[in-house]
Amino acid sequence: MPTTEVIASIQPSPPPVGGHTERNCAFKVACSSCNLRELCLPLGLTTQELERLDKLVATRRSVRRGDALFRAGEPFQSLYAVRTGFFKTCVSAEDGRDQVTGFQMAGELLGLDGISGDSHSCDAVALEDSQVCVIPFADLERLSREFVDLQRQFHKIMSREIVRDHGVMLLLGSMRAEERLAAFLLNLTQRLQARGFSPSALVLRMTREEIGSYLGLKLETVSRTFSKFQDDGLLEVKQRHIRILDQAGLQQLVNGATC
Repeated sequence: MPTTEVIASIQPSPPPVGGHTERNCAFKVACSSCNLRELCLPLGLTTQELERLDKLVATRRSVRRGDALFRAGEPFQSLYAVRTGFFKTCVSAEDGRDQVTGFQMAGELLGLDGISGDSHSCDAVALEDSQVCVIPFADLERLSREFVDLQRQFHKIMSREIVRDHGVMLLLGSMRAEERLAAFLLNLTQRLQARGFSPSALVLRMTREEIGSYLGLKLETVSRTFSKFQDDGLLEVKQRHIRILDQAGLQQLVNGATC
């Protein structure tokens, strides 16, 4: 994959604000036994350190499809590690339309946008029934000062977000429609593969309109490009079910754009 990374996660959580619906789960979250811990947590923590980290993440929250985990303008209190499901982040444009700024899946963090201004700058909306682990930020900061590995991992996560933002800028500024969609699909399959899913088959949780919003393309252009990829033998497309038939061909499109 080229240097561009196209897209790219104590106390009970606060009650819902802004009118969106959420369901809080009171049962205990154990980071030490979570099968996603290698994606969101630093390796090498001692048993005692993991026990303290378990106490930090005291709540899981379920978010129904179409509901918001948080809205732009709400106070920032916690980060959220996606345990199951899929989210999109978006901001409202001046014309009233939503501009998609990212897609997040299991093992990735949501809420980093709120750190600088103490309030969220975007909406985080579930694209399917999802579950997140709530990580109160003040307590995470305090614990990070004690555990160097945890602090280093948190810095890596923030750095990754910066690289992702730069990648999107490069994507929108220098790539044609075919190259944008190819890079998007390759990145998505790589992230899914890291979570144990197939490297060539996926189900798109987002609509083509949402993909277009993220990539800076019209809906018609996204649909036409999917059809072209299928005609060229790069993909097999059945509504939201995608099978990559020629990964090298997609990669060649992206490499050509970054040379």
